Amino acid sequence: MAGTYSDDEITALVRERKALPADWRARMRLRPKRGHEERDLELTGDVGSEFRLILRQNKINPLDFSVILAVRVPQSNQLFRLRRYNGKSHEHTNQIEGDTFYDFHIHMATERYQDIGTREDAFAEPTDRYGDYHAALRCLIDDAQFEVPPDANTSLFEEM
Repeated sequence: MAGTYSDDEITALVRERKALPADWRARMRLRPKRGHEERDLELTGDVGSEFRLILRQNKINPLDFSVILAVRVPQSNQLFRLRRYNGKSHEHTNQIEGDTFYDFHIHMATERYQDIGTREDAFAEPTDRYGDYHAALRCLIDDAQFEVPPDANTSLFEEM
């Protein structure tokens, strides 16, 4: 496991303001990588946390994607996944609750899942807030206090 964070620390990291650079759309255009397309963007939050936005999309199945917000664990090269917005490409089971679903879903880092030794973001909830990769990215940007720079020439979330 990358590191240990309390639920309060996780909430503070998600709520920390993260300004996207003016050229963020160009820097987030996916590139081919072993059967899928992927791209990462590193950002520094307002209080100095080092974040990474990680985007992945399967080349064949449009429902197989992940939009991930991670934070670099201080004094290490490890990443701690705070949120992961997944497509409807696989079944998910929450180990503690025992509930299983096959739907679009949002993984959230929790203290209790860290305590049992699973991945920090092993807990997930189904969602109807998005139905594709681009809408999942919009949800993460809305949920995790990203500040999108103004651009009069494009819509807020044009196709990347």
